[in-house]
Amino acid sequence: MKAISFRSLIVFSAFLRLFLIIYGEWQDTHMEVRYTDVDYLVFSDAAELVASGMSPYKRSTYRYSPLIAFLLMPNSIIHRSWGKFIFSASDLLVGLFIRKILKLRGVPENLCTYSVMVWLFNPFTFTIGTRGNCEPIACAMVLWIIICLMNGNIFQAAFWYGLVVHFRIYPIIYALPIILVLDPLHFQSGKKPLLTDWSSCKIKSTDTLSKTEAINRQHIWESLTSLFTRGRILFGLISGSVFFFCTGFFFFLYRWEFLNEALLYHLTRTDPRHNFSIYFYHIYLHHESEFSVVEKLVSFLPQIIVQLVLVFRFGHDLPFCWFLQTVAFVAFNKVITAQYFVWFFCLLPLILPWSNMKLKWEGLGCIFLWIGAQSHWLMWGYLLEFKGKHVFMQLWMASILFLAANTYVLIGIIRCHTYSPIFRRLEHRSSKKILQRKG
Repeated sequence: MKAISFRSLIVFSAFLRLFLIIYGEWQDTHMEVRYTDVDYLVFSDAAELVASGMSPYKRSTYRYSPLIAFLLMPNSIIHRSWGKFIFSASDLLVGLFIRKILKLRGVPENLCTYSVMVWLFNPFTFTIGTRGNCEPIACAMVLWIIICLMNGNIFQAAFWYGLVVHFRIYPIIYALPIILVLDPLHFQSGKKPLLTDWSSCKIKSTDTLSKTEAINRQHIWESLTSLFTRGRILFGLISGSVFFFCTGFFFFLYRWEFLNEALLYHLTRTDPRHNFSIYFYHIYLHHESEFSVVEKLVSFLPQIIVQLVLVFRFGHDLPFCWFLQTVAFVAFNKVITAQYFVWFFCLLPLILPWSNMKLKWEGLGCIFLWIGAQSHWLMWGYLLEFKGKHVFMQLWMASILFLAANTYVLIGIIRCHTYSPIFRRLEHRSSKKILQRKG
C-alpha cells in the first residue's frame, strides 16, 4: 500500500477544519442546537470589551488570561469566526510539532504518519478548535517546549513555559519533570543534548530495560540532591520572569478582578453543575454552605500524591511522563469537562511508537472502555439536563465508573510502554568528574 504523504494529511485536515467552521456558521443560524461552543461566545464578548477599552472581566464567566481576548479582537472587526481560524491553525500546528518530535527521536516515517493521524483525525480534537475552544493554542505551546528542550534551547523553552502557565495554569504540573531532565549530564554549555533513538529502545532486552529504569530512578534522586545547576536556575528565572511579567502587566491593567477570575478562581473553584468529576455531587449537595479554603484545597492532595509518584517513576521519559501526569491530573480534578481531554490527546501520539499494546484486542478494548464509560455518563447527564430527571446519584456513580475506566486504561498503557529516557548522558571529561565527586 502506498504511504500517505504528510503534506496530504495536513492539506486534508485543513480543508476538514475549514468545512466544519463554515458548517458551524450554518448550524448556528438554522438549528436550535448551536455548533459553536458557549466559551467562544464568552471569548468574543470579552474581546469586544477589550476593543472598546474596557476590562474583559466585565463579561461574566470570563475566567481566562486577557491574552485570549486580545487575540480575538479581530472577531468584531474582520469576522466573528476569526478566533476559530486561530484555534484551528494551532490545531494543525500541533500535528506539525508531533511529527517534528517523533522525527527528532528517529521514529520511522510510516509510524510518524500514523501517530500524527491519531491527533489530526480524532473527533475530539478536530471539533474542539472549530467550535471555538482555545485549548489547541496551549497544546501547541506545550509541544513546542518539548522541541526546544530536545534542541538544547533552554532559554526558549523557559520563555514559552512561563507563557503557557500564564495562559492556562495546568502546565505547572510539568515543572518537576523539566527540572529533572535539565541535568548537567544531559545539558552542557555549547553542546546539544543527545537524544535516545527510537530504534535503540526496540533492541533492548527486558533485563536491560529494568537496569535502565533502576539507573534512572537513582539518577532522579541524584538530580534532586544537586538541584541548583546553571540550566535549572536559568530555566526557573526566565520562566518565572515571563509568568510574573504577564501576570503583573494584566494586574496593572485590570487589578484584582483579573487576579481573582484568571488565577485564584481556578485554585478554589467549586462548580455545583454536573461534570465528569467524582467531586461534583459532594459540591452540589454542600454548595449552599460556604466551603473553607482548606476544604477547597484538600481535593488537590490526591492529585499531588499521584503526580509525585508518576514523576519519580517516569520523569526522564519526558513525553510519557507528561502524558501520564495530564491524564491523572484531569481524572482527579475537581471539575472535568470534555475540553480537558485535549490536554492529553496532544501527547498521546508521542508515546504510541514506544507502546507494545496490540490494537486488535487490548487497544480497542481500552478505547471502547473509555468511550463507553464516557457515553454512560453522558446518558445520565442528558436525562438530568434535558429531561429534568432527578438522577444525581446515578450520575455520580457514572463519574466513579469513569474514574475507574481512566485508571484501568492508564495502568494498561503503563504496562505496555517501553521505558525510554528522552536524553542520553553526555560522555566527556567534565561529566566524569561530576560523577567522581558524587562517588
